[in-house]
Amino acid sequence: MTRARMPRPHEVSAARQDPRLLRAIDERDDDLTWRARGVCQSVDPEVFFPAPSEPADAAVALCRTCDVQGACLAWALEVGDCHGVWGATTPRERRAMLVAWRGEDLESMAGRGLLIDQLAVEPLAVDALKVAAMA
Repeated sequence: MTRARMPRPHEVSAARQDPRLLRAIDERDDDLTWRARGVCQSVDPEVFFPAPSEPADAAVALCRTCDVQGACLAWALEVGDCHGVWGATTPRERRAMLVAWRGEDLESMAGRGLLIDQLAVEPLAVDALKVAAMA
């Protein structure tokens, strides 16, 4: 088994602006019962854990149709799961996102306007995120 490499700085920079990460930030505390509603519930789990030499395209395509994609990715980043497909991301994509998730204040990403630009969140909602983080 080979060891996964650390993401390069340009990969982390791109991950910070990835709409999937921004959606995960937005949905990270919304609903803890997301697993019961995932599209993955009706599919063989093997699909989401392909061998290293196999493509993950089928799993990513299924995830993209799922309503709980953001919460799923947030969970994977929170626990640091680097295996399989979670929230329509591959392990390699998540490693870069994980650096952004853990290394930077998530609300500061919202404060810089990334959530507003990518997800069309109202400015007052961003202020609400900051207030909620202080509580």
